[in-house]
Amino acid sequence: MSFGTLDESDDVMSEINMTPLVDVMLVLLIVFIITVPVMKHAINIDLPRATNQAQDIKPQTVLLSVDAQGSYYWNEGKVADELLPDLLKAEAAKDPQPQLHIRGDKAVRYERVAQAMAEAQQAGVKKIGFITEPKN
Repeated sequence: MSFGTLDESDDVMSEINMTPLVDVMLVLLIVFIITVPVMKHAINIDLPRATNQAQDIKPQTVLLSVDAQGSYYWNEGKVADELLPDLLKAEAAKDPQPQLHIRGDKAVRYERVAQAMAEAQQAGVKKIGFITEPKN
């Protein structure tokens, strides 16, 4: 017994069935139509306005020079050896703490520069730098 007619053939259908694809696309379209208004729903709030600018306070620089005779100069003014620790303590107490730049003459004994560095360290100065002349 056979079902069907004799003139039907068992050929493979070579066309794509578009109905399931259209059904899936319509379902996705409906889902997006429903979810978009939900995602955009928000409460309107009038927020206060404020400026937010970083305050860039650069610390000043203190120049301590030592001449060839071993004398100290605080920002180009001569300073006695006894007053140097007090000046360094006053600068170390500032906020932000200034940078101490030491400029030593090449003919001065290293001992005088080392004494200035030790006094600066004892006073609490954190940033110490050296100034040299570039080699020509």
